[in-house]
Amino acid sequence: MTNKDSRVAYFCMEYGLDTSMKTYAGGLGILAGDYLKGAKDHDYPMVGIGIKWKQGYTDQRIDEHGKPYDSYHNYEYDFLEDTGVTVDVTIRKQNITCKVWKVEQFGNVPLYLLDTDVPGNPEAWITGQLYGWFGEERIAQEMVLGIAGVRALRKLGHDIDVYHFNEGHALFAGFELMREKMEEGADFYEAWKQTRDETVFTTHTPIVEGNESHPIEKLLYMGAANGLTVEQLVEIGGAPFNMTVGALRLSRMSNAVAELHGETANKMWAHVIIVQKLFQLRTVFTVQHGSMNKC
Repeated sequence: MTNKDSRVAYFCMEYGLDTSMKTYAGGLGILAGDYLKGAKDHDYPMVGIGIKWKQGYTDQRIDEHGKPYDSYHNYEYDFLEDTGVTVDVTIRKQNITCKVWKVEQFGNVPLYLLDTDVPGNPEAWITGQLYGWFGEERIAQEMVLGIAGVRALRKLGHDIDVYHFNEGHALFAGFELMREKMEEGADFYEAWKQTRDETVFTTHTPIVEGNESHPIEKLLYMGAANGLTVEQLVEIGGAPFNMTVGALRLSRMSNAVAELHGETANKMWAHVIIVQKLFQLRTVFTVQHGSMNKC
């Protein structure tokens, strides 16, 4: 966030606010939860966007033979506030309705959680398990977080200055921001630059292989391209489409989670180049107080 007056929307796949709320898996979620609590403590105008996971992340058990196994439970949270808001997103050419819940009683700024477990939905289990699937289902979950997340902000009436993507899972929010601008008359490069001016990104995974990528054809089939062409997708994230590369190119500023991680990230992504036609510069990273900044 740029200053205390900037209205920030923070996108993350998981949030660790309290042990009673099974919407997190580990460090990424704990950090995201702390961000929301810190924003509340310091009175920052910020809201969170996430997913209401029906079964959350796995609970690992040990059987009578000493072997670990995963177990899942359906969770109900009576402390969630029904906002009365729903938004739609098209996934695999099907209309998916996302219900919007709100939680803010754990010392956090408002967190809005998207939920596809809605009667009549053709794919109610998209928001079933946190990191429970890969491939198509992961893309579907990220479309809910990003595309439906931006639409929820609009319908809830939030006027946002800065969109913070916590890890590449939130990248499709950038596609939705670009779609809005292109529908208003901006061309692809103008929409890209305007979206980049209002977006920041935090990267977490310190090995290239752990950063998510998808075949371009799969993004088109799922509807994740959100109106972008094959050529435009390749310019943003390469082929196969790398979610971290796309997030770096769609953000005006990026940071890591520690000084050493910033050094590692600089080496990992030193080859990422902002499109010359748009910005006339090469992506350069410098480590400053644990951050990875593009300049």
